[in-house]
Amino acid sequence: MDDAGAIGGRGERLQAAEREAAKQRLLAQAEAERIPVEDATRAVPDRRWRHAR
Repeated sequence: MDDAGAIGGRGERLQAAEREAAKQRLLAQAEAERIPVEDATRAVPDRRWRHAR
């Protein structure tokens, strides 16, 4: 019974380590693809309406 508990605990620790590694990869990817707020909210003139005048 102790062996089963040790194996299960080891498996859970491995899964937790894999989850943490995956989380770190996702966070690193998200940071690499992040667009700064200044770029995302910059006002760009819409030239389509100027032609109507």
